Amino acid sequence: MSWLLPDTGFMILIIFAMRGLNKVTLIGNLGAEPDFQQLEAGSSGGNVAVAKLSLATTEAYKDRNGQTQYNTDWHTVILWRNLAELAHKYLRKGSFVYIEGKLKTRHYDDKEGNRRYVTEVVAEQLIMLDKKVGDD
Repeated sequence: MSWLLPDTGFMILIIFAMRGLNKVTLIGNLGAEPDFQQLEAGSSGGNVAVAKLSLATTEAYKDRNGQTQYNTDWHTVILWRNLAELAHKYLRKGSFVYIEGKLKTRHYDDKEGNRRYVTEVVAEQLIMLDKKVGDD
């Protein structure tokens, strides 16, 4: 449901029953070749493709002295099925990509029995942003 505020041109959009939003958008460079695997699909037969990417995003800002400083964050991105196949075929270390997906946190117990948590981005969309050969 939405309303247009009179004489303002602004619209108010009200979303009912929204329980939450889990959405991540990243643009960055791969820090390594994609880690590609074919997993057994179990009783359904066949294999399921999965790829893990290490993606760097870098932000620039000016410090107190006016010098440009850079801050790089590293993200683990998981791609399944067709997106994994695409990454395996076309992406390389240094590839410039747009990733859209959602955050997923999982846990495991390490060798000492300590519970460890890992948060990853599960990709739902991948766009290759590298220039094509011959583009200026």
